[in-house]
Amino acid sequence: MPYLCHAVFNPGAALVDGETLLLLRVEDMEGKSHLTVARSADGISGWRIEPTPLISPTDDAGPHEEYGCEDPRITYLSELGKWVIAYTAYSPMGAGPALALTSDFKVVERLGLVLAPNNKDAAVFPRTIKGRFWMLHRPVAGAVEHIWLTDSPDLVYWGHPWMVLSERGGPWWDGVKVGAATIPIETEEGWLVLYHGVKQFTAGFTYRVGMFLLDLEDPRRLIARFPYWILGPREHYETTGQSPNVVFPCGHVRLDDQIRVYYGAADTCVCMATASISELLEALKKYRI
Repeated sequence: MPYLCHAVFNPGAALVDGETLLLLRVEDMEGKSHLTVARSADGISGWRIEPTPLISPTDDAGPHEEYGCEDPRITYLSELGKWVIAYTAYSPMGAGPALALTSDFKVVERLGLVLAPNNKDAAVFPRTIKGRFWMLHRPVAGAVEHIWLTDSPDLVYWGHPWMVLSERGGPWWDGVKVGAATIPIETEEGWLVLYHGVKQFTAGFTYRVGMFLLDLEDPRRLIARFPYWILGPREHYETTGQSPNVVFPCGHVRLDDQIRVYYGAADTCVCMATASISELLEALKKYRI
């Protein structure tokens, strides 16, 4: 990093002007997070990291970001010709989804908090459906944390809440809570969604990644849900860190049939995994609902 910080993790990702762009969650030495742009020609090496954050807690941002800006997910909306950044605004009032728009990743237009705390893991769909924008999110209702869907005419006012995926409870690997990982991936079979699931052990939480499929034209309808995790903490940098046993994707880049998934490991560093979209869809066929 070009400046002092404590950790870098949970980046959003996008292809911008032929390069891979990551929007890094950077935790400073006070413990607060901000979002900084990094670029690479090949998406693997030679990262060029901006010397100042793109989005950070400031007086201009209002009280909802006092404790930081976390876990960005980036969506290009052709209807607007802009990128929308969904991130978690964290403050003494709780954590809630906030949105910002940008056309160049140099200047952003903050739309502010769009759903009330406590709520996280917002991910905007990459196109409108039936003339409306759609977004996954994960509200907290007591001890229950399911994935919900909401829609909007303008990215500011959101309504028509609908629960699309529940935590499974009991001993399941995703029994404690679930949340969207990267933004939904449009395929001929439906919207392919990666999500994180959490299991609580005596030693603490373990975060893994699973997948499910939503209907293309009615994303309220769950088509398939894979019963197993497809990515879990195994390497030393995933099992050791400030939050051990965590893999937490927020971004992917699509290269034809391949996706590169960028994820935070143990809330400490940034990693990349690859997968074939066709292979993921084939695996889901057996578990259609």
